[in-house]
Amino acid sequence: MSAKLTAPAPERNKQPILEVLERVLPASGMVLEIASGTGQHVVHFAKALRHLTWQPSDPDARARSSISAWTAEKALGNVREPLDLDVRCQPWPVASCDALVCINMIHISPWSATQALFEGAARILPEGGVIYLYGPYRVNGRDTSESNAAFDATLRAQDPEWGVRDLERVVDTADSCGFDFVESVAMPANNLSVMWRRRPGST
Repeated sequence: MSAKLTAPAPERNKQPILEVLERVLPASGMVLEIASGTGQHVVHFAKALRHLTWQPSDPDARARSSISAWTAEKALGNVREPLDLDVRCQPWPVASCDALVCINMIHISPWSATQALFEGAARILPEGGVIYLYGPYRVNGRDTSESNAAFDATLRAQDPEWGVRDLERVVDTADSCGFDFVESVAMPANNLSVMWRRRPGST
């Protein structure tokens, strides 16, 4: 049986996400993807953005096998072998990168993972380095749609530490780690693309 996994959500959102990444990622360097999942995203991005080196990662061994299978099938030379990386286990097995991408992770993990994400990114990103997050958010203390409210309830029923995050709380956490909020972009299915840059002089 093939190790390659396929999920419907990445197929739906990979192109809208790519259209944002094309605008915000650097002209060269390495992009670390956190919680790469099946690998559908990274191969789509790497094929379109061949000037960048992509470093996928996931703490789940089955996901890492799927990422490797997708990369081999697409014969992409700018995608490295996936790393076993849990954001809460620091230091990460990456010394440096030029940008960080994380899709649909922070709402299906404890809040401590969001904090660790920015803390880890602060150790490896240079000044001006980009963080890109994608997923559902509450904005100004409110759900942005009825479907997001229902999704939040479902997540919290699965695990009380999970849930759709308040954008303002995420922005505050990023700020405390030396990242300036750049913008949020409305995406399909009531999701947001949210970007930060590493603040000059932050340590």
